[in-house]
Amino acid sequence: MKLCSACLLGIRCEWDGRDRYKNEKVIELSKREVLIPVCPEQLGGLPTPREPSEIINGDGFDVLNGKAEVLDRNRKNVTHNFIRGAEEVLYIARFYGIKQFIGKENSPSCGIKYIYDGSFKGNVIRGSGVTSAYLRKNGIEVVSEEDL
Repeated sequence: MKLCSACLLGIRCEWDGRDRYKNEKVIELSKREVLIPVCPEQLGGLPTPREPSEIINGDGFDVLNGKAEVLDRNRKNVTHNFIRGAEEVLYIARFYGIKQFIGKENSPSCGIKYIYDGSFKGNVIRGSGVTSAYLRKNGIEVVSEEDL
């Protein structure tokens, strides 16, 4: 059993409410083992659809250390929602004894190796999302959708 970014399973939880991020590798894996879909942004209290958000001046580890913030496209601070969502995902992992999370790259929550740079221009940088960083800090293995 593993946790998985819900959008990778075709659940309409992306910021714009679409299901365009179906991932065939993840769907194939779901036929062989149980994948529990989680959307940290929804679990953190954000609606779907919602304004897109990006981490400003760092990555998820910086957010957790109070050195960076998560802002939406209108510059509303949603850092608290992202941290709360990460906490909820960890709770689910511990409740079920899950040791691995499969995350959606580029996401400010679930990105494993890459996130958007905070400019809202589509630029990608190396870094982890808030949930991926939080899970790593708490002993949960994080795996990129791209590495399946």
